[in-house]
Amino acid sequence: MNTLDLSISPAQKGEHLTVQKPSPGVLQVLKEEGIRKLVSDHYDLLVKSEIKHLFPTSEEQLNMAKKYAADFFIQVMGGPPYFNMSRGKPAMTKRHAQFSISVEGRIEWLKCYQQLMPKLEIPEHLIQSYWNYLNNFSSWMVNTD
Repeated sequence: MNTLDLSISPAQKGEHLTVQKPSPGVLQVLKEEGIRKLVSDHYDLLVKSEIKHLFPTSEEQLNMAKKYAADFFIQVMGGPPYFNMSRGKPAMTKRHAQFSISVEGRIEWLKCYQQLMPKLEIPEHLIQSYWNYLNNFSSWMVNTD
């Protein structure tokens, strides 16, 4: 029985939903390679989406963006501090300030994850934990009306 709730919570500019880190079990089950594949697949959808203008166009830059994002998520789930070692303190709201991220852009970003999450071959409670994190964390990135 499918009990996943991949609904998108409403969020407006300046409204920050409460964020709880995803279960470390996600990383334990998917391993670093699985997280990197998920992030890569997500970016592959994003560069074909309505918000493709927010992402690098060169393959080299896109691959670096994928690496940094995967490093961040691995670190958030209790893995090695790859992001801190290569980029410093995350401060993701500040890092994303250079991009105009609207409510609609956030929704599009999450919709790309909605396509991928049900395909993960891990227990539903771990998928739900990761989704809840993505859903709420993404609210902090909305910086434009």
